[in-house]
Amino acid sequence: MRPRALSALALGLVLLVTGCGEAGKSPEKAAAPASASPSPTPVTKPSPTHTTPAKPKLRPVPKKLPSGLHRASGSNGVALTFDDGPDPRYTPQILAQLRAARVKATFCVVGQQAKRYPELVARIVREGHQLCNHSWHHDVNLGRRPAAEIRADLERTNEAIHAAAPKAPITWFRQPGGRWTAEEVTIAKQMGLRPLHWSVDPQDWDHPPAKTIIKRVKGATRHGSVVLMHDAGGDRAQTMAACRHLIPDLKRRFGIALPR
Repeated sequence: MRPRALSALALGLVLLVTGCGEAGKSPEKAAAPASASPSPTPVTKPSPTHTTPAKPKLRPVPKKLPSGLHRASGSNGVALTFDDGPDPRYTPQILAQLRAARVKATFCVVGQQAKRYPELVARIVREGHQLCNHSWHHDVNLGRRPAAEIRADLERTNEAIHAAAPKAPITWFRQPGGRWTAEEVTIAKQMGLRPLHWSVDPQDWDHPPAKTIIKRVKGATRHGSVVLMHDAGGDRAQTMAACRHLIPDLKRRFGIALPR
């Protein structure tokens, strides 16, 4: 056999053993066997934690009222005070009763209510009554908070009142619930607000019958008393009914005057 024929025979045997691909290409490598081991689990980095700063602790409730509170009218007359308003249901009723009796009262106004019903704040001032700051949202723990929070609350309430009655003097401040602290009294005085407490509390906030409110007020009132009642903060129908008797009765027996 010629050498060229022998070479061709040898090449054919090699291709038969190794397998061949397409013309002009090298044979592909055999696929690697699948690994029996599981693929590695991706590592999840823990998300950063956001901690809320702890609120400052409240000061303890004082065991007794601080000094410097006004608990008398400053005259022989009785001072009538109405808290938590203004309220569109009850404040106009009290204003009508006061106008009919030709007497004046002090309205301890909550800032949120003043913002909601500015026309009632303006009417209170227009009819000659006195204004008292009663905190922004009736925070009974306001006096126990940091001094900066107390001041900010009183300032915000004053702003809401003056937005409704720009030139009205705000003479007084009354702490909701009577939970006064010495720090709060000091801040109020620094802002030109005199701390107004009370000497007669018929607890009309607890919705007793009108006859009970009348009995409690008449039994505790003396010359110079400061009477606490409410024209907002819930159902005040019994207070309205009681005042129809109390306002003329207190005027006749003691006289009614603004605190000073």
